[in-house]
Amino acid sequence: MKLKLEHYGKGLAKGLGVTFRHVLRHRITTQYPEERLSVSKRFRGYRMVWDEERCTGCATCAKSCPQGNIEIVTSTKRDENRYVVEKFEVDTGRCIFCGLCVEACPYDALFYSREYECSTYRRSDLVLSRDQQKRTEGKELSAYFHPEIEENLPAQTLLLDKAGRRSQSLWD
Repeated sequence: MKLKLEHYGKGLAKGLGVTFRHVLRHRITTQYPEERLSVSKRFRGYRMVWDEERCTGCATCAKSCPQGNIEIVTSTKRDENRYVVEKFEVDTGRCIFCGLCVEACPYDALFYSREYECSTYRRSDLVLSRDQQKRTEGKELSAYFHPEIEENLPAQTLLLDKAGRRSQSLWD
């Protein structure tokens, strides 16, 4: 009986030693959703942001999508001699976030957003309509393939930065 207590006491001391070491460390996790980190400036977010003013309805984005997730329906407006986009849907549930649609747009009408919360209860909610993707004041654009907007975005916060250590840049 005496031997078992000695063995048990060493394990307890080791466990307490590990606990005290970790109590003095900086936290490396955040209390999500109360605390949120700022994502990379070139983050490929869940939603697409579509600029209706710039879009001509050429459907280059839909043609470049390897998954066939973008559906565009246009009609002609004879008096103004241009196409009108009637339907612009993106199935984000099937999207692989390759970015080819954003890169292919010749009129810079398509952007990624910086949103990363994409959980839904229904699969059909992942198909985003034209109005859900329309560019508005509150939507934050990603600088992916648009470096001209990169300087206006907040810097990325990393967990290592929050812990008090400086993260090293890949280019240093």
